[in-house]
Amino acid sequence: MIAGVLLLAAQVVAGIQIQGNTATPDDEIRRLAAVQIGMPFEETTPAVVAERLRKAKHFDRVEVLKRYASIADPSQIMLVIVVDEGPVKIVMTGDPEHPTRVVRKRWPDLLVLPILRREDGYGFTAGARLGLPDKLGKQSRITFPLMWGGTKSGGIDIEKRLSDGFFDRINASATVSRRRNLTYDVDDDRAAASLRAERELKRQLRFGVNGGWQHVSFKGVADRFAEIGADVRYDTRVDPILPRDAVFLRAGVEQMAFGNAALPVFDDPKQYAGYRGALTRTDLDARGYLGVPLTQWVLALRGYRVDANRPMPPYMQPEIGGATTLRGFPAGYAAGDTMVTMSAEVIVPLNSPIKRGRFGVSAFTDRGAIYNKGESLSDQTMLVGYGGSVWFAATFFRLNVAVAHGSGVGTRPHVSGNITF
Repeated sequence: MIAGVLLLAAQVVAGIQIQGNTATPDDEIRRLAAVQIGMPFEETTPAVVAERLRKAKHFDRVEVLKRYASIADPSQIMLVIVVDEGPVKIVMTGDPEHPTRVVRKRWPDLLVLPILRREDGYGFTAGARLGLPDKLGKQSRITFPLMWGGTKSGGIDIEKRLSDGFFDRINASATVSRRRNLTYDVDDDRAAASLRAERELKRQLRFGVNGGWQHVSFKGVADRFAEIGADVRYDTRVDPILPRDAVFLRAGVEQMAFGNAALPVFDDPKQYAGYRGALTRTDLDARGYLGVPLTQWVLALRGYRVDANRPMPPYMQPEIGGATTLRGFPAGYAAGDTMVTMSAEVIVPLNSPIKRGRFGVSAFTDRGAIYNKGESLSDQTMLVGYGGSVWFAATFFRLNVAVAHGSGVGTRPHVSGNITF
C-alpha cells in the first residue's frame, strides 16, 4: 500500500550524472540540456533532453536514461546523460596552472597511405589512399585512391565487413581512370561503378559476386557496357609474398552486355566484327609452390588462361608480354581474344626466413600464346622466354629485377616493384 502511494507521488530529478564527456564540461552539458536538480520529471523528459543536446550539434551520439535514485522512494529520479564527443585532442595552453586542455577535433581522422609502384611497360605510378575508418559503423572504411603516372585514376571505395548475413564483406566503388593500352599505343579512358560481395565458405575458400557499369573511350570511340560476374578462390598461402608448399586457385566468369557504339576503325576491322551484344569472359589462374626438401628453395608453377565466347572489343582483350605474363617480351607485345601462359620458376632465398627483409635469386622459363576467336591453341607457335632475376621482399615493399631472353625478340630487362599497406 505504501509503495503504491509513493509511485503516485510526483517524480523529480534528484540527481544528474554525465558520462562520456572529455572536452565539454558538465556545467555546459547541463546548460545545453536545460536540466537541474529539483525540476519535475516526466516520462517524456529523457527524450526531450536528448533532442536538445542533439540540436546543439556538439556530440556524435547522445543517450539519456532514467534511473531510480532511491530504492525506498521511487519519486527520486536519477537522470543519466551519455554523450560521445567523437575524436578529441590535447592542446598546450601555456598556462602553468592549467598547461593542457582537451578540445574536440573539428576534422575527421584521415589516414593517408602512400601508393608507389613500378609496372613493366608503364613506369612509375605514385599517389595516396586517403581513408576514413568506421564512418559507416564498426569494420567499415571509406577510401579515396588518387594516382598519377603510368596509371592515372581517382575515385571512392567503400568497404564494410559484416558479422551476420550470407555475405561477410561488401565493397562499392566509383572511379575514373586513364591507362595506356600498350598493344595499340592509345589511351584507355574509363569511368566505372561497381558493387562486390564476398563470403568465406570455409577456411581458405572464398566466393564472390560482382556487378557494375563502365563507360570507355578508346581510340576516339566511346562505348559502354554492364557486367555481372562470380568467382571462387582457394588460397592456402600463409605468406603470399614468398609461399611454400601451398596452392592458389581462382576461377571467374563475367557476363557483359555492350552498348551500340560504332565499331572502331582499325587496320583489320574484321578481327573485331560481331562483338556487339552479350559476351561471356572466363579466366582461370592456378599456382603451386613446392618446397625443395632440406633447402629454402621453392619450385613455383603457374598456368593462366583468359577466354571469351565471342570476339572481344579491343579495349577488353588481354595483352601478353612483360613481367606478369611472358618475360623476355615487351609488355603489350600482342593482344587477342584468348591468352594462355605457363611458367616454371626456381626461387632461391639467400638469407634467413626469420629476417624481416628477404632477398634472393630465381631462374625461370615462360611459355605463352595469344590468338583470336576461331583459332585454336594447337595452331599457335608458342612464345618462349627464359632468364633469371634478383628480388627483395619485406612487409610493405617488394622489388624484382629480371633479365630474360625472348625467342625471336632478343634480351631485355623487366623491373617491377611496389609499396603496399
